[in-house]
Amino acid sequence: MKEPFERVVQRHGPTVLRVCRAVVGPHDADDAWSETFLAALRAWPDLPDDANVEAWLVTIAHRKAIDLVRAASRRAVPLADLPAAPVPDATEARVRDLDLWAAVAVLPDRQRHAVALHHLGGLAHAEVAALLGGTAAAARRASADGIATLRRTSPRWAAATAGLSDAPPAPRSEGGRA
Repeated sequence: MKEPFERVVQRHGPTVLRVCRAVVGPHDADDAWSETFLAALRAWPDLPDDANVEAWLVTIAHRKAIDLVRAASRRAVPLADLPAAPVPDATEARVRDLDLWAAVAVLPDRQRHAVALHHLGGLAHAEVAALLGGTAAAARRASADGIATLRRTSPRWAAATAGLSDAPPAPRSEGGRA
């Protein structure tokens, strides 16, 4: 017997929101989240009892977020230059989160989607590959490359690694590993 849909929303809502934020950014994430659960509610009665509900919701969220990205790309932008968006009074952690979302937003599409689905959505690499196309190894590589890029470019991680030793890197062995 299936659990009530309200409990499904409570349990998986934060994961779905993280996936939506990673794909469309923090401003449109709420719309993608709402669209996800509206679509899921319509399909809920037909979902098999043994289905992986979290993976199912993440798949819907990913598709709804992509739909929003595609729709936004078709809309005209009336301004030549966008004004800088003021940051509301926020804690330092919230500002860092905005920096992280901005860093995720500039990742190449495949890396951004792989990071969102695997690290934020909790899907296995094989499931990510099924959604994005390709192999599990390619999904793992895209996810790893995306995280490596975030570590290099995100102010959150750049500040954390700035104070590390100035010593030269240790010599590598012949096998390519230290």
